[in-house]
Amino acid sequence: MTGPVLILGARSDIARATARAFAAEGHPIQLAARHAENLGTDRDDLQTRYGVEVSLHDFDALEVRQHEAFVDGLPVLPEIVVSAIGVLGDQTENEDDVEAALGVIRANFEGPALILGVLANRFATRGSGTIVGISSVAGDRGRASNYVYGSAKAGFTAFLSGLRNRLARQGVHVVTVQPGFVNTAMTAGMDTPGALTAEPSEVGEAIVNAVKKGRNVIYVRRIWWLVMSIICAIPEAIFKKTNI
Repeated sequence: MTGPVLILGARSDIARATARAFAAEGHPIQLAARHAENLGTDRDDLQTRYGVEVSLHDFDALEVRQHEAFVDGLPVLPEIVVSAIGVLGDQTENEDDVEAALGVIRANFEGPALILGVLANRFATRGSGTIVGISSVAGDRGRASNYVYGSAKAGFTAFLSGLRNRLARQGVHVVTVQPGFVNTAMTAGMDTPGALTAEPSEVGEAIVNAVKKGRNVIYVRRIWWLVMSIICAIPEAIFKKTNI
């Protein structure tokens, strides 16, 4: 029997695909999200399709003082946790509305980082486990089009890097996932280039493979590594005049 997998932010398209990918490998699944009772259809589908045990758990990443109690309330400490928490937000709105910007920063950095920190401590005490954080290529370099979202993801990426360094000798592995564009509800209406746009199922499969192989940082479509390497190499004097 493979160990249970906790999916945080289980309502997103990427989270659902990741749950299916792990369930296909025989992992019991713990689905955690706000109003988790509405995930009954997802639970029933996973149980019927893959024959694994699936449980639902109410979880709000922004209720940071409840994180310890949430973990205590799980039926069993998972072997793997995947954070699929995050919102894109609207950059123009974020520039003018402090509350909107705060919501984006908290949902993409504060909430995910702090719940993974709680689980990291539990995993370290046990001496085993894998933590997967879904970040974004938007965090590789700040750009005018999404710098509030991008800066929050940059913070999350740095947090995962530090966590990986801290836990490397404690039996706990940390994987950072950089999906790039993904064909989900979050990107609906955006004109995304086909070669750079993955399907949710690709992300789920990439995460499972990264966990199996002990990878540290993955770009779901490898072309994103090249794209972001080029963008990050542009001198600031030139970059600030671009419209990327």
